[in-house]
Amino acid sequence: MRLVGGRLMASDQGGPVMSDTVISSELVRPREEVFTDPEALALAGFLSGYSGLTRDAYALDLRQFAIWCRALELHLFDSKRVHIEAFARDLEAKGRSRATIARRLCTVTCFYRYAEQEGLIEHSPAVHVRRPRLDYESHAVGLDRNELGAMLVAAGLAGARDHALIALLAMNGLRVAEATGANIEQLGMERGHRTLTVLRKGGKTVTMPMSPRTARAV
Repeated sequence: MRLVGGRLMASDQGGPVMSDTVISSELVRPREEVFTDPEALALAGFLSGYSGLTRDAYALDLRQFAIWCRALELHLFDSKRVHIEAFARDLEAKGRSRATIARRLCTVTCFYRYAEQEGLIEHSPAVHVRRPRLDYESHAVGLDRNELGAMLVAAGLAGARDHALIALLAMNGLRVAEATGANIEQLGMERGHRTLTVLRKGGKTVTMPMSPRTARAV
C-alpha cells in the first residue's frame, strides 16, 4: 500500500485489481479518435445524469463499445442490434464474465434509450438485445473467524497502511474503492467514537463509527 495525497492507495504490485479491467493502448486514445462530435455531445449528456464510480464505469463501457465499433468503421448512431450482440459475443470470446457483459450491454442500452429520448436517433437498436442470464446466488466463500484474525495480524506486521486498509475492509465492511478513496482529513470524533466519512456506492456520503481495532490501526 502507499499514501498519495492523503489517500490510501493500492500498491503497484499485489494490489486489488478488478477482473474486468483491461489496460491497453486502445483505452488511452484521445477522445476525438473514438467519438464524433455528435456522439461526444450525446455521451456528455448521458453521463451528466450519473456521478462517481457509476459515471466512470459507464464512460469506460461506452468508450470500449465505441472503440469496437470504430474497428468496423461503424459510428455509434449507425449501429444495429446485430452489431451490439456481436460486441457481446466478442466480449464472451475474450473471457469476460457474464456479469461484465450484462453490465456493458445495460450501459449501451441506456445510452441508446437516452439518444432516442433526446431525438438523436429514431429508434434504439438495443431495445431487443439479449443479455446473459445471471446467477444471483453468491458462491463466494467468506473467511471464518480464525482466518480473519490471521489476515489482520499479517496486515499489522506488514505495515501501518496495510493494517489500516485491511481493518477498514474487515472490521467496518467497506468496499475496496471506498477504503482506498478515504481521506485522512475525513477522520473525526463523535460521542467519544472515532469516525470516518466516506463516499459510498451511489455517490452517498456517510459518516460511520470505526471499530476500536480500526481506530487504533488508522
